[in-house]
Amino acid sequence: MKRVGVLALQGDFEAHGKALERSGAAPVFVRSAADLDGLDGLVIPGGESTTMLKLLREEGLMEPVHEFGLRHPIFGTCAGAILLAAEVSRPAQESFGLMDIGVERNGYGRQIDSRVTTFAAEPEFETRTQPGAVEAVFIRAPIIRRVGARARVLARYQGDPVLVEQGPHLAATFHPELTADTRVHQLFLKKLE
Repeated sequence: MKRVGVLALQGDFEAHGKALERSGAAPVFVRSAADLDGLDGLVIPGGESTTMLKLLREEGLMEPVHEFGLRHPIFGTCAGAILLAAEVSRPAQESFGLMDIGVERNGYGRQIDSRVTTFAAEPEFETRTQPGAVEAVFIRAPIIRRVGARARVLARYQGDPVLVEQGPHLAATFHPELTADTRVHQLFLKKLE
């Protein structure tokens, strides 16, 4: 069974832990650099990206998480996707720069504009998981405005990329952990094999 860390500083890390368990992995809540030892991958959950950056700095986790991402897969959802991006706008902020994507914070609007919806995934996503529409929860979600040559779009919503992979990393602008559909987490776990 793969041991997958879930950054547990802010956001709904417990929901990710449950989704990983349902997908066949053992979640480990990460609150310090020592918690990264022996993990096969890491999930950076949603939350508020500037608050998460502050907490990462306070706990001395910025460099350890970046170094971990140079050697192991990371899956970022919502704020986690922002932190994985090479470019962040509205406003610009620091990130790990592990994926060649440009992300606009709160791209779909304020909290009142949050929504639960479904969308069709790209054929490559369905052939690597299972066919069918993806249920997605968008909460003050970012929009991926630029996808570099090394990254690949796996799903779109209203024409915008919402699930992108680059090598071992995966970024979702929605919250798959808040639905019963485990296909996105299962796709991430395949990257750990």
